Amino acid sequence: MEGGAGAASAAEFSTCWSLITQNPYILQLAISAGVGGLLFGYDTGVISGAALYIRDDFEAVGKSTFLQETIVSVTIAAAIIGSAVGGFVNDRFGRKIAIIIADIVFAVGAVVMAVAPNPWVLIIGRVLVGLGVGTASVSVPLYISESSPAKIRGALVSTNGLMITGGQFLSYLINLAFTRVPGTWRWMLGVAGVPAVIQLVLVFFLPESPRWLYRNNRVEESVAILERLYPKEEVPNQIAAMREAIELEEQDENKSTFQKFVYLLTSPELRPALVAGVGLSVLQQLVGINTVMYYSPTIVQLAGFASNTVALLLSLITSGLNALGSVLGMYLIDRTGRRLLAIISLSGVIVSLALLAPVFHYAALQSPEVSMVQNYGNQSGLVCPAYAHSNNVLPWHCTKCINVGCGFCEGQKSLQGHKMLGTCLVKNKTSEHMCDNLHHSQSSWFTLGCPNKLGWLAILGLALYICFFAPGMGIVPWAVNSEIYPLTYRGIGGGFAATCLWIANLIVSETFLSLTKAIGPDMSFLLFMFIALFTLAYVIVYVPETKGMSLEKLEKMLHDMHMEKKHGSKWSSFTYIMKGKYLHLNEKNDEKKAHGDSHA
Repeated sequence: MEGGAGAASAAEFSTCWSLITQNPYILQLAISAGVGGLLFGYDTGVISGAALYIRDDFEAVGKSTFLQETIVSVTIAAAIIGSAVGGFVNDRFGRKIAIIIADIVFAVGAVVMAVAPNPWVLIIGRVLVGLGVGTASVSVPLYISESSPAKIRGALVSTNGLMITGGQFLSYLINLAFTRVPGTWRWMLGVAGVPAVIQLVLVFFLPESPRWLYRNNRVEESVAILERLYPKEEVPNQIAAMREAIELEEQDENKSTFQKFVYLLTSPELRPALVAGVGLSVLQQLVGINTVMYYSPTIVQLAGFASNTVALLLSLITSGLNALGSVLGMYLIDRTGRRLLAIISLSGVIVSLALLAPVFHYAALQSPEVSMVQNYGNQSGLVCPAYAHSNNVLPWHCTKCINVGCGFCEGQKSLQGHKMLGTCLVKNKTSEHMCDNLHHSQSSWFTLGCPNKLGWLAILGLALYICFFAPGMGIVPWAVNSEIYPLTYRGIGGGFAATCLWIANLIVSETFLSLTKAIGPDMSFLLFMFIALFTLAYVIVYVPETKGMSLEKLEKMLHDMHMEKKHGSKWSSFTYIMKGKYLHLNEKNDEKKAHGDSHA
């Protein structure tokens, strides 16, 4: 066993690089289709920065936490519908047509957002973008998975994850580029249409998924594409494997889409795949990743950095780490495997969240006091009404001032010289300008978080969170869901998993600001930590290893597990995991034996 695992992993990575360099067509497929991930990532990142300026432009948005959350999360609600419909479109019309539809809808939505005269038209544009993102989130991983050789499928599906994080990083760069341009947020959101148009052009030159073509009796087209993906001597084996998979599914031939969906939910044979795929998708969101990506600048401001520009710059760090983490994940996913990578990733996420919770707790305890030493607030009639009516019976702090909907103007130190005091003012542009002019600093006006000495630790915690999440839980759920379902149910199964992912995403993003307002950022991150602990246990118990196994082998594994359960197996989840490991090792042994025979 000397060097067994390490040598095998190194060989797999070497194989991946060798196949791509020898056959650039494989990489072309992944990159062209992966622009859909770029759309997803760009929209995720750009709204976090644009939201800072939308709430300044539209007074109604600035006054309503609910409206701010809705502008961010309505895209997710639409993506739920898009992913559900996307599963049907993929199975009925093909992966390529589904990607084209997603691009058109997304591009139209970007234009509507850019010209929106009020928050309600902006929300309509966000809905259209969400429909496009939801459809793409199902179609792109499916397309890449079914068009990739098994040995490098994980790495190529991870290309989609890389494009998502790359899109997020690009969005922060665009945000910074337009911070001082008239119509700031309109440019930020409108630019999203550019990659959609690029992919729309590229996709016309792509073939359909060979497995979808074969499944729909377009055998000659399927074989022609397989000959471009595999060496000629391997094509007959691929065709035979697809034929065998279809024979196993003949009993489902006459089922409608609805009947297939019901069977997917109720079949003991498919339940292990559904539990692993859907569970991973939902828990990926519930550990809080999109609170970081959608609200990264907001979290930075909660940590005590008031300036919009500073918040965007610091958020760029987390976005850059996210993109680099995805590159690392592409390298690791076919070396360590999906399951182990997810376990390592979640362990780091738990540590990171355990750091964030006490940092925000300390920040709340060290909140500066409110004082009337700067009496310009009274003279201008801008003092916070809640503070004015309190009669100064109890001491007020910056945190309390912000929680009642006012703004804190950081002022002079107290006479003792060790306490920072400030004034609690009405939250509007007049108060902000007066505060900035008084202290000659853009960072003295706070509306989300309060100044404190440990804000840098919050940035460190966010950076660690991303560093651990991106290479593992950022890409593993997409890879698992693109390969774990049988061919007949792959579109429906992937669509259902993506729908559940978007529902979980909607719950988290629609409630995050309200949650931090109700229980504080410290308790919010503590809650995410406990969810991450549960997710770690879930992965250990329910998620099998699918590394290096052909899609047809995975389908056979599901069938065999169903047959075993019929014979009275009680430990279905554990048996399923061990069966996956056994098939993987057996498949590798077969490859070694074949390799030895060829040398003989």
